[in-house]
Amino acid sequence: MAEKWKDRLTDQLCKGILSLETVEEVYCFLEDIATIGEIRALAQRLEVARLLSEGYTYPQIAQQTGASTATISRVKKFLEYGADGYKMVLERIKEQE
Repeated sequence: MAEKWKDRLTDQLCKGILSLETVEEVYCFLEDIATIGEIRALAQRLEVARLLSEGYTYPQIAQQTGASTATISRVKKFLEYGADGYKMVLERIKEQE
């Protein structure tokens, strides 16, 4: 899992994220901690993961999200062989809808 990069600072970041209670609080934190480009890139990757999990093709995903095939391929790799973070988040988002 995250053993290679897990340390006191990443623990602090994760605990900080967990402390947020509303979508608005998350927006405030993200705006302070990352650039708009970084936030949009993360959002794009999550959307790519959602579309891949729903069976969309690379060309369809690229057209809908503007993501490169390299990004789509990277997200697909983590969907298949990663720590299941994308899957967990996508399932929880579905449950909330």
